[in-house]
Amino acid sequence: MTQLLTIDEAAAQVRSSTTLALGGLTLYRRPVAFVKALLKRFHAEGQPTGLSLIAFTAGMESDLLVGAGMVANIRSCYFGLEIFGLAPMFTYYANHGMIHIIEETEGSLAFGLRAEMAGIGFMPGRGWIGTDLPKLRPDVKTIRDPYTGEELMAFPAISTDIAVVHALRADNDGNAQIGDNKGIDLELALTAKTLIVTAEEIVPYLDKADIVAPFVDGLVLAPSGALPTSCHPLYPMDGIKIMAYSEQVSDPESFRNFLAGWL
Repeated sequence: MTQLLTIDEAAAQVRSSTTLALGGLTLYRRPVAFVKALLKRFHAEGQPTGLSLIAFTAGMESDLLVGAGMVANIRSCYFGLEIFGLAPMFTYYANHGMIHIIEETEGSLAFGLRAEMAGIGFMPGRGWIGTDLPKLRPDVKTIRDPYTGEELMAFPAISTDIAVVHALRADNDGNAQIGDNKGIDLELALTAKTLIVTAEEIVPYLDKADIVAPFVDGLVLAPSGALPTSCHPLYPMDGIKIMAYSEQVSDPESFRNFLAGWL
């Protein structure tokens, strides 16, 4: 049964060394309100730390967690701020060898999640064949198709402890609508051990749902919860705030100054 939570109660569920997945795409429908609550908790308690972060495409919300020193591992096929430039703290931590990057592509993330959905250890595919990516990921093995003899990549299943997805709206039972640009949010909803949905509004009834209540463990009312990223068609991204972050932050000291004001 879906539990109605405050944003702070939702953030309290993340423990150190958790594998945390953030839904949405780079500058669209990111669970920023949840990230802000998590940062406030870290500022007050010094926890959680050592997170393994999963994001199909990681943006400002993920960069904030990296800059705070909360993330040990990151797996994503892109980490940046699109037209606003590089993600400054990810760039700093990566260049200084302070974070472990698990190389992924769109295909490897999709195959890994689909293997988890199927309850099997890997999903075969042709992606990465003939590239240097297997040299960066020796844990990704090759197999032979038992029927054709073709060599295939065996992408290992990807498991997630907690996934957080921001929705346009949800009903009281936990059914949620996330719009047409879904990214990998449906796969995260089906594979995460715990799924938290933050929603712009909670309504009595939905005529359709992208994510259904039995998969939702926690529901949070979070109006404007994606800002400064967008939540189309409800509101656009706040480009001025994202640009300010990109211009003001470049190293740990400038990040601390920005974060103090933002929190």
